[in-house]
Amino acid sequence: MLSCSKDDRGDLVGVKASKFFPNKPQGMVLIPSGSFVMGPSNPNAYMDQNPTLKTVSLKAFYMDETEISNSEYRQFVNWVRDSVVRDELARAAYEKIGDEFNEEDPLWDYMPIAKLSQSEDEEKTAYQEYLEQNALGFLDIDNKFTYKLNWDAELHWDYEDYVDSNYAAVLEGGSGAETSGFYENLPSPINEKGEAKDYIKTNDSLGGFEGFMVPADKTPNGLRAFKTKRIVYSYREFNIDQNKWSEFKNIEVYPDTTVWYKDFAFSYNEPMHNDYFWHDAYNEYPVVGVSWEQAKAFAHWRTFYKNQNQRKARKNIQLVSEFRLPTEAEWEYAARGGIERAEFPWGGPYTYDEKGCFLANFKPERGDYAADQILYTAEVESYWPNDFGLYNMSGNVSEWTDSNYEKDATDLVAGLNPNVEGSETNNQKVVRGGSWKDVAHFLKVSTRDYEYQNTKRSYIGFRTVQSYLGEDVGFEQNPNKIF
Repeated sequence: MLSCSKDDRGDLVGVKASKFFPNKPQGMVLIPSGSFVMGPSNPNAYMDQNPTLKTVSLKAFYMDETEISNSEYRQFVNWVRDSVVRDELARAAYEKIGDEFNEEDPLWDYMPIAKLSQSEDEEKTAYQEYLEQNALGFLDIDNKFTYKLNWDAELHWDYEDYVDSNYAAVLEGGSGAETSGFYENLPSPINEKGEAKDYIKTNDSLGGFEGFMVPADKTPNGLRAFKTKRIVYSYREFNIDQNKWSEFKNIEVYPDTTVWYKDFAFSYNEPMHNDYFWHDAYNEYPVVGVSWEQAKAFAHWRTFYKNQNQRKARKNIQLVSEFRLPTEAEWEYAARGGIERAEFPWGGPYTYDEKGCFLANFKPERGDYAADQILYTAEVESYWPNDFGLYNMSGNVSEWTDSNYEKDATDLVAGLNPNVEGSETNNQKVVRGGSWKDVAHFLKVSTRDYEYQNTKRSYIGFRTVQSYLGEDVGFEQNPNKIF
């Protein structure tokens, strides 16, 4: 916070601050502000739905040039995985070491770090003295706002590298030898049939841990694996209408790989189930099997992760605007690429070019998924981008939007930055763009579809947007304009 200048000579000069320069986020393109007619380009084809056309205007925003890829989403999953493990290691270290200053302890590197740590009397600031006098700001292991994790400490996943038995207990489950002597209170690791079983979560006072690893004899490929149900991202949002923070949302972020079974009965899709998300061969393919809730969690994490880096880089640096899912209007405007009355992102009414090559990944004919030479999804930079530089706005995977689905949404929304916001009674979210398993009708930029927000599909992914700050950029000044 800056105080008023003493050299203003009594004039209104404003608060001195650094000039702000917009910084295009990695992997995004700028969508200029403008207006367009929202709704079908050929209303006669929608007579049964009685569509409404409406001219709307939108502020400029950035949009991911591609759908979020498996590689990008794995960065999110791995960060959440590491954070939940570090948090449990911090608890184990805190319970074992407590207030003792023992840097020789193997768990010392994983100790939680108080956000407002105390110092010696001669080094205390006035604020630290205030905190001490009011019993505030001290580390409380049950309050994550009072401490941070040591991200410099290395995590060891191979059991041969575990630093001590307590570390092993956190990763594998059960109790560490030095945290308690209550082995008799732990469940037996052998069941009545003489088979090995997982430890279950016991009372923390007994030193019991649930564990993060699945033993090799309980996985399909015979390799130890991480319990994906424990990869949970916790966050909360500020509700402007209610002027308060929401309750914490705990979202399991690992994609549902079983969608390859569930979406296609009596079909052999085991290779996609087994390999699609984690294998390097699919790094640049769109992530699928994620719900609207998981997509929202990803956007929240992306904002947090970027701003965390901003804070480390320099004090008083400007934080970035939030990443989020696009509204339905933003998605349609971006998909059109500035072409008036376009039916598809490439402008024309056909799904193939003059050479007969398909312009998107979809199902051209009944039962013929391979007519476009691609059976399932394609890499996120496949096919030509539209005139805004966006790839696969039609086909490949359908995309979540932030908007609630209402049949008459065009009549309801405002003409400026329109959006139908969520409600507690409507869990249907707008899905746009069509996918690899859809016919051409669903690829049209105006075709509306929906899914329930907790639904996961093998043909639904997402991309994010970020509002453009500062002087608005109009259509003619768009630096991405390639036509």
